[in-house]
Amino acid sequence: MPNILTLAEAAELTRTSANTLRFWRHQGTGPHSFKLGRRVMYREDDLAAWMQAQYEAGASDRDSMPAGRPPRGGEPYGDSA
Repeated sequence: MPNILTLAEAAELTRTSANTLRFWRHQGTGPHSFKLGRRVMYREDDLAAWMQAQYEAGASDRDSMPAGRPPRGGEPYGDSA
């Protein structure tokens, strides 16, 4: 049987606030949750999978960014005179 976590436990595991998890649930962007009676619960496996997906999405964003720091003054990369 999977490990089931409360909202507070899920917030601690993801190092976010319970309010952030509530907001993500409202937006449909956070980890999968379900209701058990009136309580919102999370499967630990779902949290781990969601965090891994967030990590991988961030890694692909980092891979597509140009090296170095962004230019000042709003000049696009490579167009400085």
